[in-house]
Amino acid sequence: MKKLILIALLIGTTISCEDFEGWNVDTKNPSEVPASFLMTSAQRTIFLRMTSPSVNYNIFKMFSQHWTATTYTDEANYDLRQRDVSGTFYTYMYRDVLSDLQESKKIVSAEEVSVFEQPIKNNKLAIIELMEAYAWHVIVDTYGDAPYSEALLGSENLLPKYDDDAEIYMDIFSRIDAALAKITSNDSFGGSDLIYGGNMDNWKKFGNSLKLRMAVRISDYDAASAKTYAQAAINSGVFTSEDDNASFPFESGPPNANPIWSAIVESGRSDIIVANTFVDVISPLNDPRASVFMDDNLDPYVGGPYGQNNPYSNYTHLGDKFHEADLEGIILSYEEVEFLQAEAIERNLISGDAETHYNNGVTASIKYWTGSDADAATYLAQTSVAYDAANWEQSIGVQKWIALFGKGFEAWSSWRMLDYPAMNRPAVSNLPVPRRYLYGNDDPDINGANYEAASSAMGGDALDSRVFWDINGAGN
Repeated sequence: MKKLILIALLIGTTISCEDFEGWNVDTKNPSEVPASFLMTSAQRTIFLRMTSPSVNYNIFKMFSQHWTATTYTDEANYDLRQRDVSGTFYTYMYRDVLSDLQESKKIVSAEEVSVFEQPIKNNKLAIIELMEAYAWHVIVDTYGDAPYSEALLGSENLLPKYDDDAEIYMDIFSRIDAALAKITSNDSFGGSDLIYGGNMDNWKKFGNSLKLRMAVRISDYDAASAKTYAQAAINSGVFTSEDDNASFPFESGPPNANPIWSAIVESGRSDIIVANTFVDVISPLNDPRASVFMDDNLDPYVGGPYGQNNPYSNYTHLGDKFHEADLEGIILSYEEVEFLQAEAIERNLISGDAETHYNNGVTASIKYWTGSDADAATYLAQTSVAYDAANWEQSIGVQKWIALFGKGFEAWSSWRMLDYPAMNRPAVSNLPVPRRYLYGNDDPDINGANYEAASSAMGGDALDSRVFWDINGAGN
């Protein structure tokens, strides 16, 4: 016994308390996560969800009527309650994107840095702020009034109010301006930034291009503010080439493959086809992108009747590009910015030649998908495609919608602004294209009083209620 005690004493004299430090730390589940990890996670989630064809995350490809379903057609008929797809979208934007960005911001803000490192810290905060601005604008454009000022407070406030959508938008503009003012030419997150690799010149262009998009959105609601923000964005510098695109480098296999590939190829499913809405618009135009967007399984192309049960083999499938695991995801592109400038000129927000920007947008899209300047020139020379200033809403609306193929959220939002192209009514429900998402199914039970106030302010929690900027759109 004495011998055992002696051994224990000897061990105690040779191993200090510090030697045991970290023995009970689970390295696979860290209690503290670096800000860069959280920022990267938020970027990945945004692109996974905004690119996904799954109606559980992203029904916008149905709302834009680029695609339609074969078998499960509830969502194509605008039934958002059956599987509560509205609530799912709501959840991931707050829980998986904004919460990560908020925590990343807290960690960066708390870092003690030298005066020489302060610009790097500012750049990191600017990136986070611009990503938050993007996420918040998507939420407002989707739902209208939404939890904002009292959101993400955890146990401090489990029942947040829904802020007015116009007021949220104006605050987002302020946050974009504050973020842009922080940006310097110094380093930031480096390789952890999967969108721009920490390049702050690109982030500055992103912030201005997002501001331009939002300015055009509010032009019918507040023309004076729209003009101020649009001009500031142009003067500070928006996207000027495809190199500026806000894109995400999906990989050639799971878990970071493009979610379209995951849904179609990896899962071996055949429940997505090109909608007749898209086929009927693009086919008469001799569009060189048609063979990229659509497969040649049928000749000529045959779009699936929107919202109907459609046998997969009877209708045109997505093109080969959309079966590639590493097809990049894009949430804001150069061609969109060119179309936005054309629209901003026609709305008297900025000066310039709308036709030139329209042509640039069409050309950029065709070059991106086919690589051919000649194809773009031939396409634009057609009377059916050439810019018509007297009917600019139709010219921009149709060509922008084609260029945004597969980018459902922005295609749907553009349609709400311009009312082009003409949309179909779903075969079963015969409902018009929704102007907004419904709030989640659980909202009335969990946050009843605030839900009722928001619903009343929106004119009802209904598909035909409108976000504040959707004033002049006639619908379908």
